Amino acid sequence: MNGKKFKLKNREEILLILGAQDEALRELERALKVQVFVRHHPESESADLTVTGKPAAVDKALLRLRETLEDFYNTRLAPADAKPQEAPPLPEGALYKTHYNEVIRPRGENQKKYVEAMLSRDLVVGIGPAGTGKTYLAAVCALRALRAQEVKRIILTRPIVEAGEKLGYLPGDISDKVQPYLRPLYDAFYTLLGPDNFRGLRADEVIETVPLAYMRGRTLEDAFIILDEAQNTLPEQMKMFLTRMGMYSKIVITGDVTQIDLREKDRSGLVLIKDILKKVEGVKFVNFSAKDVVRHPLVKDILAAYDIWEQENA
Repeated sequence: MNGKKFKLKNREEILLILGAQDEALRELERALKVQVFVRHHPESESADLTVTGKPAAVDKALLRLRETLEDFYNTRLAPADAKPQEAPPLPEGALYKTHYNEVIRPRGENQKKYVEAMLSRDLVVGIGPAGTGKTYLAAVCALRALRAQEVKRIILTRPIVEAGEKLGYLPGDISDKVQPYLRPLYDAFYTLLGPDNFRGLRADEVIETVPLAYMRGRTLEDAFIILDEAQNTLPEQMKMFLTRMGMYSKIVITGDVTQIDLREKDRSGLVLIKDILKKVEGVKFVNFSAKDVVRHPLVKDILAAYDIWEQENA
């Protein structure tokens, strides 16, 4: 048997998901052959659901619960005179539609596993080479969660190994100083939102960019937090980052253990995290390889050639 959590943040969500006399919940249990246990929190008017059953059935139940909430919020936020054809649902299997009307779907089995993990878990670690979609799909899932009002903001961070103490001498505010190092994340959000929308969300602090060193002392609630280039964290930095996680937040960590810029490569927080958290329930690791690269076809051949050269010259 497998059990996973699902949070309902207010009375509206509780009434929607449970239904009159819990009938909607019982129907879900009958349809998918799962059991759902409800724990109410009267002081905050919220509730926690624990879904148990076979893993595949549990994941289907969580997906259905999530889609029910998304449909509810999308309908509530739509203009009163909007026609159904003006906001068509996404095609089957689609994850997101970009500002430029490109439909995003996961490609390949590992991308599907990665997306499923981000939709169902609160802490996901994606490890693999450049071009496998780790950062891009994390951005997609963050925007999807924001649109569905599962979170209130998105926080983008990474370790600034190259800058060190020189960061303070760069012109502009913290966001300007860190921009060159967060450029891969920026590129993903530009494609998904369009530059104007992205700048607007940053100005409103709905999307926040911050160096990892500036995370100390914060507790991040109702947030989708992406830590990119995590191979350049030290173990103590990774611990500090993970303990910033507040209620109703999700964390996605991405990195490539073959691209460590630290002097002591064996002390990479990304290298050590899998062993440290291997017994922590609720953490999901997804590993990518060169065969998952979705960039120009030459990139796979380049990576393979470098792998052979490194093995021969090790």
